[in-house]
Amino acid sequence: MVSEYLKQNTAEYHDAAEKLFNSEKIFNKTFTLEDYKKIIHTNYLMLLHSEDKIFSRLSGKYSEKLQLNERKKLSLIEKDVESLSLEYKEVSDKLDFTNEHEALGAMYVIEGSTLGGNVIARQLSKTEGFDTVSFNFFGCYQENTGPMWKNFKEVLDAEVAEENYPEVLSGARKLYSFLLNVN
Repeated sequence: MVSEYLKQNTAEYHDAAEKLFNSEKIFNKTFTLEDYKKIIHTNYLMLLHSEDKIFSRLSGKYSEKLQLNERKKLSLIEKDVESLSLEYKEVSDKLDFTNEHEALGAMYVIEGSTLGGNVIARQLSKTEGFDTVSFNFFGCYQENTGPMWKNFKEVLDAEVAEENYPEVLSGARKLYSFLLNVN
């Protein structure tokens, strides 16, 4: 199953992202609004430079299977950027996905960030200093976070043949690398 393959082969990237964003501070309630601004800004840049490219590479068969219209998050994170008074910024790194499989790998990273983001939003909403923060991006699926993640993994596992696993992994690694080096 490609979802397990991705989980195993991107673990170091996932761990590096958690370290970059000081994730341990979220659970010991020392995460600050400045920490949150950093994580939102970085995820904003990731979505700004990848979302359209990912969706344009996916064939029509994924539109309904993955409920693609419900998975667009750029406009949601733009609301967070605005409410936090962050500057919109372009980056010099160019990001591109050469085919549908790479796009699916990149989408795995984004969908995974919303799964973890739901936990982040829940935790931070109980943390002092976050009472006025609206979690548009991290709370995007609300109570449907689990089902949306499960659907994504099921479609990925059903549609991606084993010989295409390296391409899917390539897309995930490209997006993780961009995310980790964008600041």
